[in-house]
Amino acid sequence: MKGFLYALLTLLLFASCLSKHEVLQNPRVSRRPPPVHRPGKEAPRPDKETTRPPAPATSTSGYDYIEQYKAIAIAEMNRYGIPASIKLAQALLESGNGNSTLAREANNHFGIKCTPEWAGKKAYQDDDYRDDCFRVYQHAEESFKDHSQFLLRKRYAALFELDKDDYRGWARGLKAAGYATNPRYADLLINLIERYQLHQYDRPESQNEKRQREEVVQTEIVENKPEELQVAEAKAPVRIDIHEVKQGDTLAAIARKYGMSTGDVMDLNGLKTESLFVGQLILVSQ
Repeated sequence: MKGFLYALLTLLLFASCLSKHEVLQNPRVSRRPPPVHRPGKEAPRPDKETTRPPAPATSTSGYDYIEQYKAIAIAEMNRYGIPASIKLAQALLESGNGNSTLAREANNHFGIKCTPEWAGKKAYQDDDYRDDCFRVYQHAEESFKDHSQFLLRKRYAALFELDKDDYRGWARGLKAAGYATNPRYADLLINLIERYQLHQYDRPESQNEKRQREEVVQTEIVENKPEELQVAEAKAPVRIDIHEVKQGDTLAAIARKYGMSTGDVMDLNGLKTESLFVGQLILVSQ
């Protein structure tokens, strides 16, 4: 009996050794099963590359504004040849990304003033004089179209001979024609265009297309000539007050300097926080 038990024990030991050997040698057996995701425990996520790094010199409000009005800017460019990038940059500057009082309450994104023949609604705000009269538009798009009409004047006629994707030429030409009093106006426009890559909305044109467009534009300029004095009075050179952030500046200090509240400055520039960086351009006029 003892011999039988001894033999049985030896046989079981031998079988166990064979099983371990198979586990070590058989790859199908040795491969570990994949980890099972347990409910309530977050599975590891693969690293993702950032598709577009955040640009420190821009604001969410600026991107939203561009997205909302780029279509009308492109349409006006195709009609008259004013680069869409220029129109958008001017609107960003003059309306404070659509946050200015005139933009919010009057849909006036370019500061166009009233003229005697203006039959629409009016808004009054201190500017060159106390209670200056500004045009009120039913929709912001009307302001963009009226801005094109304002530029169809002899004073700006030379600009329409430029290519409609020459935003640098337009920026410098507007300053040279006296559109704005700020000596850095052209640089401000170019800076905005390149910072937000607004030139992606500009379209080149063939020489034949350019010639046809110029004929239409010059005809409209001649027809508008009798009204030029009134329209010039309706839009004095733009006074855009921009503060360039220096080392040590705070938003509260900038607001105090220009007689504004911190909240007003944040609203005007579409800022979500009070953090600033050196070289940032802050709009400080409404």
